[in-house]
Amino acid sequence: MAEDTTRIGVAIDIPEPWGTTLTRRRAEAGDPQAAYTPAHVTLLGPTEVAAGALPAVEKQLERIAAAHRPFTIQLRGTGTFRPITEVVFVTLAMGISECELLAEAIAAAEGVNRAARFPYHPHVTVAQDVPAPALDAVFEDLADFSCRFDVSSFTLFSHGGEGPWRPRRDFPLGG
Repeated sequence: MAEDTTRIGVAIDIPEPWGTTLTRRRAEAGDPQAAYTPAHVTLLGPTEVAAGALPAVEKQLERIAAAHRPFTIQLRGTGTFRPITEVVFVTLAMGISECELLAEAIAAAEGVNRAARFPYHPHVTVAQDVPAPALDAVFEDLADFSCRFDVSSFTLFSHGGEGPWRPRRDFPLGG
C-alpha cells in the first residue's frame, strides 16, 4: 500500500450474539481472517483511496447514509461461491435489495473508484480459502442458522496492512 493511500472498507456489523457465533465458527474452520475480520455484510470490499480524499469520502458516506432508511436483515442458511472461489457464507433472506442499493451508491462515490471482481452479492463469509472438508463442515453446521436484526447504520473501516480492520466511523441511516 502506498504511503499516500489508505485501505478502507464499508460494512454492516452482525450484532451479538450472532456476530460472535459466526466469527467463532469461521475461526474453527481454520480461516485466518476470522482473527482480523468480525462477522459482517460487506458494502465495499477492501479499497485503496487517496489519504487526502478520505474526508470527502466520509462526507459522501454521510450523504448516502442519510438518503437510505433503516431496514431489517434476516440471515438464514448457507451458500457457497464454489467452484468460482472457495467461500462458504450465511445467506441473506431479507435486506438484499437495501444492501445492493447501499453498495452501489458507495462504490460510485467520488474518490472510491472500485472495480468489482465479481457482481455484488450480500452475504456473511463464514469460511474462505480453507480445505474442502472444512468448507463442507461449515456449510452443514450453519445450514439451519437463522437470525433477524435491524440495521440502523453502516461502518467505515480502515486497515493499515497488519492486524485487524479498525472501525473508523459509523454512519446512521436516514440522517
